[in-house]
Formats: sequence, structure tokens, C-alpha cells
Amino acid sequence: LGNQQRVQIAAAVIAQPAVLILDEPFSGLDPVAVDAMVDLLREEAARGVPVLFSSHQLDLVERVCDDLVILAHGKVVAAGTDAELRSRGATRHRLVAGSDVGWIRDLPDVTVLDVDGNTALLQLADPHDSTRIVREALSRGDIQEFAEVRPTLSEIYREVTR
Repeated sequence: LGNQQRVQIAAAVIAQPAVLILDEPFSGLDPVAVDAMVDLLREEAARGVPVLFSSHQLDLVERVCDDLVILAHGKVVAAGTDAELRSRGATRHRLVAGSDVGWIRDLPDVTVLDVDGNTALLQLADPHDSTRIVREALSRGDIQEFAEVRPTLSEIYREVTR
């Protein structure tokens, strides 16, 4: 499949098309060939050729694309740059402390999405509440990390296609 994919791409590009439309261009390619494909697509885009492709390999979509469109049942359910899509949803935070963070469940206006020992994934009703969370965590011990967590493209895809 990988060699067949390479031949088809070569045939498409050698004709110097005005637009390049590809369906699953990374399918069947090994990691080295994927890197070569990414380079080729970037070269075509740099030449001014619009490149449109479909793919379920969302890590590659994030790596290659400037603008994204997510379709579900033939309709556009999300569109924009990677940053625009990531900023659409609620802001989440990861808290990693020196000890168990189960106490986080008792705080008002905090939705606890996951707790695993000393790590919690939170969604705050008010994004400015992060100071309150940090103070509370410090009063209970040390903090190793408190960071904003943006959803992956896979998480966004799951959310908008439900």
C-alpha cells in the first residue's frame, strides 16, 4: 500500500496541478515516508498550490494544516485554525501536587473531570478561579504543576461529532 500511495502522489504532483486534493495521503506509509509526504505537501503549499486532504490521522493533520474542517454526517461541525478550535471549549487545568488531591472534589465551582492520586484534571466555572485553587493546594502541601490544558484535536473531534 505504501509504494502504491507514493506512485499515486508522484503522478499527481508531477503534473503541477493548480489544486492538490488528496484522500488519506498518509495511509500505509511508514514514519520516514510520512515525513517525506509532509515535506512534499508543505513544498506544494509554499509554491502557492492549495492542498486539501482528508485524514483520520489527526496528529498529522495538526502537524501539517493551517486551517481545519471537521465534518459529521456531511455537515461542517467545526472549522478554523488549530488554535481557534482548541480555544472553543472550556478551559481545563491539571493540578499535580505532592500528595493526594481528592480534596479538590469538595471545592465549589470546580468540576473535577479526573483524579488519580496526586493529579487532577479540572474545569473551573470561572477561569480566574485558578488563584483560589493554587492557594488551596499550597495550604495542603506543595504543588508540582498547575497548568492550563488545551484539548487535543482528537478530543475536539470526539466532542463535535457526537
